[in-house]
Amino acid sequence: MSDANKITADGAAVEHKTSNFLRAIIERDLDQGTYASRRWAGTPGDAAHHAAGQPDPAKIRTRFPPEPNGYLHVGHAKSICLNFGLARDFGGVCHMRFDDTNPEKEEKEYVDSILDAVQWLGFGWDSSFGGRTERHLYYASDYFDLMYRAAEALIEHGHAYVDEQTPEEMRANRGDFVHPGKDSPFRSRTPAENLARFREMRDGAHADGSMVLRARIDMASPNINLRDPAIYRIRRATHHNTGDRWCIYPMYTFAHPIEDALEQITHSICTLEFEDQRPFYDWLLERLTEAGLLQAPPPRQYEFARLNLTYVITSKRKLAQLVNEGHVSGWDDPRMPTIVGLRRRGYTPEAIQLFAERIGVTKADSWIDYSTLDIALRDVLETKAHRGMAVLDPVKLVLTNWDEVMGAGHLEPCTLPALPHPPEGQPAPAARQFVMGRDVWIEREDFEEVPPKGYKRLFPGNKVRLKGGYVVECTGCEKDADGRVTAVLATVVPDTKSGTPGADAVKVKAAITWVSVADGVAAEVRLYDRLFTDPQPDAGGKDFKASLNPASIRTITAYVEPSLAQATPDAKFQFERFGYFVADRLDHAPGRPVFNKITGLKDGWK
Repeated sequence: MSDANKITADGAAVEHKTSNFLRAIIERDLDQGTYASRRWAGTPGDAAHHAAGQPDPAKIRTRFPPEPNGYLHVGHAKSICLNFGLARDFGGVCHMRFDDTNPEKEEKEYVDSILDAVQWLGFGWDSSFGGRTERHLYYASDYFDLMYRAAEALIEHGHAYVDEQTPEEMRANRGDFVHPGKDSPFRSRTPAENLARFREMRDGAHADGSMVLRARIDMASPNINLRDPAIYRIRRATHHNTGDRWCIYPMYTFAHPIEDALEQITHSICTLEFEDQRPFYDWLLERLTEAGLLQAPPPRQYEFARLNLTYVITSKRKLAQLVNEGHVSGWDDPRMPTIVGLRRRGYTPEAIQLFAERIGVTKADSWIDYSTLDIALRDVLETKAHRGMAVLDPVKLVLTNWDEVMGAGHLEPCTLPALPHPPEGQPAPAARQFVMGRDVWIEREDFEEVPPKGYKRLFPGNKVRLKGGYVVECTGCEKDADGRVTAVLATVVPDTKSGTPGADAVKVKAAITWVSVADGVAAEVRLYDRLFTDPQPDAGGKDFKASLNPASIRTITAYVEPSLAQATPDAKFQFERFGYFVADRLDHAPGRPVFNKITGLKDGWK
């Protein structure tokens, strides 16, 4: 990992950004010294392990804990920016941890894609304190031994038991929001009996699904999550990290708080759907701290509202359905809300971070309009994206007097700024170079044989400026047998080249973009739009596929000026008058330019 990806926390924390309730909680905890007594042994571990360590140099510890069962999406991007950003701003560390406790759904492909996404967004999991660098990349599966010890500790203290009811019996006896649950007939077993049975589960003596280990809490609790939740199940499946070593696996709600505690996390930040699980999170850590397995003070869980973005779905299952059924070309399809999709579409890490900062952090569910993301992108690219001219719907403009005025076959050099307003303090890049000749490509919509009221571009008798070039006067057009315009005819007005003395002597009301036939290059341009026509495509149980946008992609052949044809993959540009485009990071190549439209110059959906 490069130094640019390290979290350096020596010295004072950087200036805080926009305040929110999580920042207020962290500031309070730091002021009160809530976690000042913590010790850190350099690696995750139990109470004895950390007791032998040093006072924790990190003021706070957060974590980003995805399950490696799919590609991350824009909602995860918000969580990444939040967890890594809080650690950065408060002189702490954010752990990169994979919650890989479900072997049937997890794959190495997803692990690699997640690590790549986090680093692309601008974050890393190395810390540097006092000249010592540590890497905080962890896997829940590395803690399976400690989790098993925690389960045995609960059994030994009478806080867990092995239940042999069928899944149907367990559901029936769980009760509902009106009726309390009923005790399992196996709930009264002694710790010794439960311990023996649990070890039989571990050793593979029983079939998958035949029994589970449950926490013994309260079957009458108004919070159904506290009605003796299952914490271990039998499942013979090969794990991507531990292979076939285990045939029992911890449940997520059991594993997650233990992972936090082993890693000395201070602020465990998750989305609101886990709010009902917080009482079990606290109960479990209290029991294991009492048993001496975990160090006090325990982590605390805090919940925030997940990102709801209009015209987007963020269900991994539904996103996988789009991929598997061929509605999109893959997880990195530029219409997908996945981070790999956003990256290929042309969104930048800076834009996504700015978007996350602007939408803020609250505990109230709300919908964020997709245009907010595009506004952040425009604000980032306005002073960074080089300009270029492209003709997306070309028709030829023939300057009938060119050879007479300029000389037969003459090509006139022209220039325009690559970046009209570079960032403050930075020099302007070299100007774009291109030529103008007898034939140029213009947009078909820039000519009207019979102009509508207020039309200022090309029509017979009207003059316009070819941007960066000469003023031309339209004289008519040529058509095919079907009446379609095949060429626009005009004459060049001498001594009107942009930037030359007297160029403004001829006044015009419009300047249009163009590309010379002589040095313009044909390019594949993919015009992307929103994947769904419904702003909330899966809300209320709706069939999200019913609102798939049939016009979400349109591929055209355009002509681009030479500077665009020479672009490197993933380079971003502003196609003048059309919006922001990116050279496709996979398909764009020398001699075969391919551009994706990121967004227009303004929101076209309002």
